[in-house]
Amino acid sequence: MADITKTNRRDFLKIAATATGGLLIGFYWSSCDSPKVKVLSTEEVLSKAHNFNSFLSISPDGDIVIYSPNPELGQNIKTSFPMVVAEELDADWSKVRVLQAPLDTEKFDRQLTGGSGAMPHSWERLRKAGATAKYLLMAAAAQQLEVDQATLTVEKSVVTHKASGKKLSYGELVEVASTMEAPEEVLLKDPKDFTLIGTPVRNVDNKDIITGKPLFGLDFYREGMMHAMIQRPPFGKKIKSVDDSEARAVNGVTDVIQYDNFVAIVGHSTWPLIKAKRRLKVTYEAEGNVESTADHDRIMKELLESKEARTMRSDGDVEKAFASAAKVVTSEYQCPFLPHAPMEPMNFFAHVKGEEVELIGPTQTPDAARMQTAALLDIPKENVTVDITRLGGGFGRRLRADYVIDAVEVSRRINAPVKVTWTREDDMIGGAYRPAVRYRFSAALDEEGNMIGYKLRGVGLNAGNAVRQDNFPSGAVPNLLIENINYDSTVTTNAWRAPITNFLAYAEQSFLDEVALATDKDPVKFRLDLLEKAKSSPVGAVNYDVDRMIGVIKDAAERSNWGKDSNIKQGFSVYFSHRSYVAQVANIEMVNNQPVLKKIIASTDCGIVVNPTGANHQVRGGIVDGMGHAMFGNLVFEDGSPKQKNFDTYRLIRMKEVPDIDLNYIDSGFEPTGLGEPALPPTGGAIANAIFAATGKRLRSQPFIEQQEFSDLNLQMFRS
Repeated sequence: MADITKTNRRDFLKIAATATGGLLIGFYWSSCDSPKVKVLSTEEVLSKAHNFNSFLSISPDGDIVIYSPNPELGQNIKTSFPMVVAEELDADWSKVRVLQAPLDTEKFDRQLTGGSGAMPHSWERLRKAGATAKYLLMAAAAQQLEVDQATLTVEKSVVTHKASGKKLSYGELVEVASTMEAPEEVLLKDPKDFTLIGTPVRNVDNKDIITGKPLFGLDFYREGMMHAMIQRPPFGKKIKSVDDSEARAVNGVTDVIQYDNFVAIVGHSTWPLIKAKRRLKVTYEAEGNVESTADHDRIMKELLESKEARTMRSDGDVEKAFASAAKVVTSEYQCPFLPHAPMEPMNFFAHVKGEEVELIGPTQTPDAARMQTAALLDIPKENVTVDITRLGGGFGRRLRADYVIDAVEVSRRINAPVKVTWTREDDMIGGAYRPAVRYRFSAALDEEGNMIGYKLRGVGLNAGNAVRQDNFPSGAVPNLLIENINYDSTVTTNAWRAPITNFLAYAEQSFLDEVALATDKDPVKFRLDLLEKAKSSPVGAVNYDVDRMIGVIKDAAERSNWGKDSNIKQGFSVYFSHRSYVAQVANIEMVNNQPVLKKIIASTDCGIVVNPTGANHQVRGGIVDGMGHAMFGNLVFEDGSPKQKNFDTYRLIRMKEVPDIDLNYIDSGFEPTGLGEPALPPTGGAIANAIFAATGKRLRSQPFIEQQEFSDLNLQMFRS
């Protein structure tokens, strides 16, 4: 990872090269069985490392180096992965150094960040790696001390023989350990014996972030590289003509290049490029459907009435249930396209050198960047290297490699290394957005208020499957029909934090409150009753853990004193996504006769919490993100382009608008499940339901602040 930071891959190799007799252990992250560990001398590392997926290094001076393979975008994986290895290793955390690994699909498995799946996928693999290393070190200690290995204990990188009082540090043992054969099986710790996992540990990059060290893609610089910015077309349009005369006249601009449907401006630094881009004159003509928000609304409403829907799940006899219902509740909910808007705009460095390519920058899917580059240039993928910088946010946007290909395209045309940087406006108008979606829900109730039928039809614009047919309340209703309709829009979409569920959860949980109201039942009890039915007499597949969902519901209700204070109006929401369960209660109080959101209480079951510090950041961040976008986020399209092009027109949540957030984690005994995304989906529903409880106004579309029902409320804390 040359030229990125002072702590880089060359530093790691230098440590290895100078650590005479150092122990270097390679282990397969993809293996489900105990890893077949092979001990290498440091001289053999470069030639034999390709046989392995990751490395744990211990030098004779006791320093421990752990490579972190997955991209770090704020989800704390660069800290929590090494914590798991260090826990089983019984390492002295103060001696651990963590280095970002470059892309290597032969050494690493699932080297990406997305879907809140990194820790669930790697948990056992990381533990076995640490435990195997510890076994070798203890075996070396037993041999040197001439004692039974079972009589030894380990704490903070020191092996102790209590009977004699003799102690050996890991650094003193690596030379002997490097001659020993690793076991086929290793014993993992009982979670009750964890000493590092479950404790608050600061992010390993904190100091470098605070002191401004170059960690992010925007920080990357190499002597002699060029800079480029790209002009992108509106959706559904193609270039008709380009007048680049004024752009070329800007001092510092060296070239203007047109390729495919893009225009690239190249120069020595970004400021001349920004000025030149403003002077670039490009005219466009329609190539496909040039859609507007009015078109999107019309399309979704029409498709909701269409007979051409794909059945995603069907239980019982829905038509019979609705025909015999004593009462039917029906509502529609809609959300707009949204940008990802990470703090760090898209950027990437590329150097095309004939048949070889060097890529450096922030990406959630480094292998996708490599594969698409290889396909574009028609070269073997092995000829493309990818070094990963820290990401200044991603939220799914950096799962795509379009901005990487920008850099590759320009580099091969100018035959020089180049860094492509997007402006904030580029990031807003050239994005791959959260899909716009519209839902219609219907519930059939019998005379006793039981929900005997449930229907959901979703229409998404480039959403693929806009429903999650096996999520709650599926399995709890005897007659159920869930349908999906996808419309191919010219507006490009992409995974957006907690894909689909980021809005579906709000819509479902708001609708369930509507049904509970129609039955005169408490909203929390209404959900618990449904879950008891899913547990005692499930209908069809139940692909969520009923007990874990009940657990977070009861915990959130208890901690929020649900329904016990008449001066507090409350809204409830619960959701299962990315293997985890989060329940939330939003508290609204009347201040000077105005409703004010004061507090959100969240209960999370994500299995074992590796690092409470990182977990708190993830849950709080998810809640703030979910609240901000439900309240304010909106893109309005006109003539194939969004009107909101920067943060002066795209409304984000402000610090003063964030309520008190009270967190708790349920110890369900499960191994870690996802956490980067699950806290976001329930937030919109909890807030909307609280607003209804306080005002009687039901919000069925996002953003809330632009709905007429919301405008009537005069919620002062959300006024500009």
